Amino acid sequence: MAQRDPTVCIVGAGMSGLLMGIKLEQAGFRDFRIFEKAASVGGTWRENTYPGLTCDVPSFFYSYSFEPNLDWSHRFSPGPEIREYFERVAEKYDLHRRITFDAKITSARFEDGRWQIETASGERSSADVLVTACGALHQWRYPKIDGLESFEGALFHSAEWDHGVELEGRRIGVVGNGSSGVQMMAPLSEVASHLTMFQRTAQWIFPMGNHAYTEAERARKRRFPFLARGARAYYQWAFEALGAGVVKPGRLRESSARRCREYLATVPDPELRRKLTPDYEPMCKRLVLCNSFYPTLMKEHVDLVTEGIERIEARGVRTSDGTLHELDVLVLATGFDTHAWGIDDVVGPDGRSLKEAWAQGTRAYRSVAMPGFPNFFMLVGPNSPIGNISLIDISECQAGYIVQMLRQLRKGRATAIAPRAEATARFHAALLEAMKDTVWVTGCSSWYLDEDGVPNTWPWTARRFHRELRRPRLADFELHAA
Repeated sequence: MAQRDPTVCIVGAGMSGLLMGIKLEQAGFRDFRIFEKAASVGGTWRENTYPGLTCDVPSFFYSYSFEPNLDWSHRFSPGPEIREYFERVAEKYDLHRRITFDAKITSARFEDGRWQIETASGERSSADVLVTACGALHQWRYPKIDGLESFEGALFHSAEWDHGVELEGRRIGVVGNGSSGVQMMAPLSEVASHLTMFQRTAQWIFPMGNHAYTEAERARKRRFPFLARGARAYYQWAFEALGAGVVKPGRLRESSARRCREYLATVPDPELRRKLTPDYEPMCKRLVLCNSFYPTLMKEHVDLVTEGIERIEARGVRTSDGTLHELDVLVLATGFDTHAWGIDDVVGPDGRSLKEAWAQGTRAYRSVAMPGFPNFFMLVGPNSPIGNISLIDISECQAGYIVQMLRQLRKGRATAIAPRAEATARFHAALLEAMKDTVWVTGCSSWYLDEDGVPNTWPWTARRFHRELRRPRLADFELHAA
C-alpha cells in the first residue's frame, strides 16, 4: 500500500486535546483538526471559575513535561493561572489555526472506511482517525431534586458560575461536598452573611498546605530552569509512590488513612466531628486536599446540614426534618458525569454504538481503544490511572501511544486498526483480578465506579502504565487493508 498521512479529528481543545495536536505536529502529522464546543481553549479550566478553584496536583507536575512553567505562584495553582498556561501553550504551538471553535460534535459514524462527523450546527466532515479528548470533567451533573425550578434566588452549577450575582452579605447554600464544594467554602464564608453546606456523604479530608512561592523562589526558577524540572521530577516520583502505596494494602495506605483520621480529630465540636466522619475507608473515594475546610465550618455563620434535601422551594431548601433553610443564592457543586467519555453518538462499522458496546459495563483496551471501533482512540479513557497520577502524565503516555498507532497507517500497513476483542477481554480480566484488593472496592459509592461497580481506574502502578503504553503490541490489533 502507498504511504500517506491519515487525516485526524480531535474532539476537545482542553489539556489533552492540545497535547494531542502538539504531538501530531512533532511527529510530522499535518492533516488534523481540533473541534472545540466552546469559543476558547482550556477545557475544564475554562469552564470552572468558582471562588477558591485550585488544582489538587502540584503545579510543576500539572504541566507538560516538554513545556514547563517557570513561574507558578503556588504549590497547587489557582484555576485562572492554569487556564492562562494552556492558552499560552496553544499560542506558542500555533494551534489556533487547527481549531474549529463553537463546534460541538454530535455524531461520529465509521462508514466506507472513514469517520463521518457532524457538528451541532450541521457541519459535516470526515477523517480517517477519531481521537476523543473530552476528559472526565466536561458534562455537568445536576441533582434530581424536586422544585429546583421554583427557587426564586440565584441558582447555578459550580461549573457555570454566575459572576453577575452579588454575594456580599447574602445567604448562600452549597449542595455537594466534593473538591469543588470544599474549595469554595472558605472564600464564600468571607462574603456571605450566612453559609450553609448541604452534605449527603461525608468526605475524608487530607491536610495539605498550599505554599505560596515567594518572588525570590520564583526568580530562582526563572533563572535556573533545571530547578523547575527538578521540582516536576520530585512531584512525579512522590505522586507515583503515593498512588502505588495507597491503592493496595500496606504501610503507606495505613499511614495516609491515619493522617486523615488525625486531621478529623482536630475538629473540637463532637457533633460537627460526627457529621464529618465518613463510614468508609479513606481513599475509597478521591481524597479532598484542603486545610481550610474544617476551620471554615467552625465559623459561627457557617452550618453543615446532613439531613437529606426533600425539595427546593421558592425561599430555600427544605430538608427531611421539615426545616426550611432560607437562601438568596444556591450553588450546585454536584460534579460531573465522569462516565460521559465523549460524543454521545459514536457508531462503529457494524452499526453498534459505543453506548451499546458499554451497556454491560465500560470496557476498553488499555484505556485508549475499543474493539469494533476502527481508528478510534481515547485520551483519559476508561481505566486511565486518574486516581494515581497527574492527568497530564496520563495523556502524554496515551498521546505517544496513539502516534505510534498512526505511524502504522502512515506506513501503509493498514487503513484501519482496532484492538482484538479477545485481547481486550484478557486485559479486562486481569484488571478485575487486580482490583480485588484495591482501596476503591472497600465499600463506598464513588465516581470511580462504572455501571457494574467496577472502578474505571488503573489498579497497578504508574510505572506499569508507562511500560504498557510505551509501545503497542501489534499482535493485539486487527490491521485491515483497503
